[in-house]
Amino acid sequence: MSRLLAIDPGNTESGWVLIDTDACQPLDFGKEANNTLLDYLRDGRLDEDAAVIEMVASYGMAVGKDVFETCVWIGRFSESLTGRTVPELVYRQPVKLHHCHSAKAKDSNIRQALVDRFAPGQPNYGKGTKAQPGWFYGFNADIWQAYALAVYAADVMATDHGSDGVA
Repeated sequence: MSRLLAIDPGNTESGWVLIDTDACQPLDFGKEANNTLLDYLRDGRLDEDAAVIEMVASYGMAVGKDVFETCVWIGRFSESLTGRTVPELVYRQPVKLHHCHSAKAKDSNIRQALVDRFAPGQPNYGKGTKAQPGWFYGFNADIWQAYALAVYAADVMATDHGSDGVA
C-alpha cells in the first residue's frame, strides 16, 4: 500500500485527500485553511508517500487576484513537501478526460463518475449515513475534486502512462 496525498488548492482554503493507491480508498481528508494545511505538510502529519497538487492553467481569459493567490499557495504546498517527496503538479484537463472522457465535464459529472466507480447503486452519492457511513462519507465539493485528482494519479501510476497532464 502506498499513501498518496492530493490537494485541490484554493486562495484561502484547500481540499485534500489521502488515499491508499491500491484500492483508491480514502484514508483521511479535509478542507482546511491554507495555513493549517501548510502546517500539516511541514510537520509530516499526513504521512504521504507521494503527492499531487492541482495546477492552475491559463485558457487566455483574464484572471483575478484569487487565481494568483492560489498560485502562491501551490508553490508553498510544493515546497513544504519537497523534503519528503517531490509533488507532481497536474492540470485539471487530464483529470476530466480520465474520469469522464470529455474536456467539457463539470464537477458534477466527475462526482457522478466517481460514485459510479466506487459506490454504484448507493444512495446519497455513496456518502451513506453517520450510522452506516459510505465510501464517500463526509465528502464535499473541494474534497470531491481532490479525490478525483488522487484517483487519476493512482490510476496513471498503476498503468505507467507517464506524465500526461503534469506541469
